Amino acid sequence: MVRDVAFGQYFSGKSFIHRLDPRAKILLLIAFLVIIFCAFNYFSLLIVTIFTVLCVAFSGVSPKFYFKSLKVIVFIVIITSVLNLFYGTGEPLWQWSIFKITANGINRALFVTVRIICLIIASSCLTFTTSPTELTDAIERLMKPLNKIHFPVHEIAMMMSLALRFVPTLLEETDKIMAAQKARGADMDSGNLVKRAKALIPILIPLFVSAFRRAYDIATAMECRCYRGGSGRTKMKTVHMSMRDGAACILTTLMIIGVIVCNLIFTAVI
Repeated sequence: MVRDVAFGQYFSGKSFIHRLDPRAKILLLIAFLVIIFCAFNYFSLLIVTIFTVLCVAFSGVSPKFYFKSLKVIVFIVIITSVLNLFYGTGEPLWQWSIFKITANGINRALFVTVRIICLIIASSCLTFTTSPTELTDAIERLMKPLNKIHFPVHEIAMMMSLALRFVPTLLEETDKIMAAQKARGADMDSGNLVKRAKALIPILIPLFVSAFRRAYDIATAMECRCYRGGSGRTKMKTVHMSMRDGAACILTTLMIIGVIVCNLIFTAVI
């Protein structure tokens, strides 16, 4: 069900990751996403996986919500893994016509699967432990140097924050519309792929109408409160780097060093 999708939600808490500076979390996430694709052997991939598990443990959020966030990409993971399975080079272990499975293909499929899962879990960890307001402030502060070239930093950060904020709302709205359509006799679970796609049309139209209505209401509310962009605005809460952020940076740096060392010592398998 749509209500089971947890990606984009925020869970209030006082865990180690919750109390990190949002700017540090964004920068560390970017560094982690880069290093994920620099793991070329099983030892470096193991380090990335262990670091991902530690992030889940330190976030204080139940692992079931991370599994829910993975539901969205199950189909993508399966398709990508199957394609990489037949894309490998070397001596075939199994072959039928133009399709062949090699050891290199198996390694590629495994690495792609683990990389995508780690990527989604790490991204979910950021949204689970950081409120939309904190994300907006962090993005705006990180992009502040672009103000010198008249880049609309505040407006971009505000749009990203609103988009994240309404992901759970739109998912809940979709679930309500689906329930209403099924109560009226709509069949969305049977038939071939084309019939199922056509059955989604009665859901997409009211969903778009609802989304535009919400956007209009938000714009009206912001105008009523005299919102005029980021010029001259102050912050009710200011963020500061602390010892926790330093510890998180050290742990991430050690993970990056471990991946690099493993790549230098051990032979790449993909």
